Amino acid sequence: MSTLHVLSHSPFGDDRLTSCLRVIGADDALLLCGDAVYALQPGTAPFTTLQARGLKLYALDEDARARAIAIADWAEAVDYPAFVELSVHHDKVNSWL
Repeated sequence: MSTLHVLSHSPFGDDRLTSCLRVIGADDALLLCGDAVYALQPGTAPFTTLQARGLKLYALDEDARARAIAIADWAEAVDYPAFVELSVHHDKVNSWL
């Protein structure tokens, strides 16, 4: 059973990303949207952690572009239709509010 974890809050404001990474499973995926795309800033602790984890990582392209964040080559940029497709592909969707 796989879960799509959706994170929209900045990793620099609270511990949601850390909490998510503690429970994410091998078949799960993480989608960064909103301010969560700041985790993809090179040279930051969240960037290093995500890169080292090697998990299925997606980022909403529109949100990354709005914040002038480049999506690393080890993450996949998605648009809204792809976001919906990811939601359907996984058994559950967990939004980290």
